[in-house]
Amino acid sequence: MTKPEILTFGCRLNTWESEVMREHAAPLEDVIIVNTCAVTGEAERQARQAIRRAHRDKPGARIVVTGCAAQIDPDRWAALPGVVRVLGNEEKLKAESWSASAMQEARAVSDIMAAKETAAHLVTEFAGRTRAFVQVQQGCDHRCTFCIIPFGRGPSRSAPVGVVVEQVRALVDAGYREIVLTGVDMTSWGGDLPGKPLLGQLCRRVLALVPQLERLRLSSVDPVEIDEDIWRLLAEEPRFMPYLHLSLQAGSDLILKRMKRRHLAEDAARVIARARSLRPGIGIGADVIAGFPTEDDALFEETRAFLAEQSIPYLHVFPYSERPGTPAARMRAVNVPERKARAACLRDVGAEAAKVYFEGFVGQNVRVLMETPQSGHSEQFAPVRLKAEEADAQAGEIIDMRVIEASATGLLAERI
Repeated sequence: MTKPEILTFGCRLNTWESEVMREHAAPLEDVIIVNTCAVTGEAERQARQAIRRAHRDKPGARIVVTGCAAQIDPDRWAALPGVVRVLGNEEKLKAESWSASAMQEARAVSDIMAAKETAAHLVTEFAGRTRAFVQVQQGCDHRCTFCIIPFGRGPSRSAPVGVVVEQVRALVDAGYREIVLTGVDMTSWGGDLPGKPLLGQLCRRVLALVPQLERLRLSSVDPVEIDEDIWRLLAEEPRFMPYLHLSLQAGSDLILKRMKRRHLAEDAARVIARARSLRPGIGIGADVIAGFPTEDDALFEETRAFLAEQSIPYLHVFPYSERPGTPAARMRAVNVPERKARAACLRDVGAEAAKVYFEGFVGQNVRVLMETPQSGHSEQFAPVRLKAEEADAQAGEIIDMRVIEASATGLLAERI
C-alpha cells in the first residue's frame, strides 16, 4: 500500500494546488492524482501519456484526474484506462472531495464560470522544493483569442490580504526563504475586493507584515498592468526580487491585436526599459507564441526583430496550439512544421540573449538560493552552479558567491 502520488503538469498555480491536494489526500492509499494543464495540445498529450503509463506500471492504483483539461472536457479523461474519478478545479481543493466515500463517486465537476471566490488553503510544505508558491488570484476575465484557460479556471477572484499574509508567515516559519506569488492573471488581483487594491499594495503588505521573509518574487504579469507600487518596490526594496516575467506573446502589433492582447510592442518595450533603469541587471522573462494564425513571414520577422532588440534572457517560446472553442482556432492556420521552425528560431534569439546577459555577471557577486548541494538560482533567477571543488551546500541555504564563468545556460560561481 502506498501514499498518493501526484503528477503535475503546467503552471506554478498547479504546483501550489498539487500541494493542497497532497495534504487532503494523505489518508488515501494506492491513488495516483494527475493534475492536468490545457494551455497546449502537447500539455494534454503528455498528461494522457502519463495516465496510460501509470495504469500500465501500477494497474491496481486508482487514478484521479483533475486540473484545467479535466475541467473543460471531463468525459474524455474519464474514459482513459485506470481513471476512477474526475475532479473539477473547484472540487479538487476541497477536503471532502478526498474522503473515502467521495472516492466512490466517478465525477465531481461543477460549473467553473459560477465560481465566486478563492478558497483559503494553508500549505506549509512543498515536496522537493526550496521556494514556496502562494496563490493570490484565480481565474481570468479576459478573452485572448488563443486561450482556453478562462473556461478551465473561471472568473477572476482574489485571495484577501490577510489570507495571503497568513500563508506567507506560515511558510517562512516552516523554513522557506523565498516566496513566489502566483495566479492565473496576477495583475487583476484585488479587482473583486473592497476598495479594489492593486497587486503592488499586496506585495508591500506582505513585506511589511512578514519582516522575516527574505525574498519575494512574482510569477508572470501583464505588461500594461504593472502598478506604481510594483515599480517602487523594484526600485527601493532589496527583498523584492529583481525579476519580471511578462505575458508578452508576440512582438508584432497586428498579431497582438488579433490575439486580443491589451498591449502593443511599444508598451512592452517601455516596461522593459523602465525595469532596467530602476533595477540594473534585472532578469527579464517573457512568454511568446510562434506561428499564431495569420502570421506570415513579415509579421514573424517583426516579433523576431523585437525580441532580438530587447535581448530578453528568459524567453519561453511555444509553437501555437489550437484550442477548440477559441476564436484563434477558426483563423487561417500556419502549418505545424513552420510553427516549430519559427519557435526554434525564437529560442535561438533567446539563447543568444541569455548568453550575453549571463556573461555580464562574470566577476560580480551574487546571492544564490541553493536548491541542490551544487546548484541554485540568483536573485535575478539566473541558474548558478557551485564550482566542483567547493564544499556542497544545503538545500535552502542562501550563499554569497562570485561568478567565474558564464554560458547560455547559466553561471559557474565560487563561494566568497
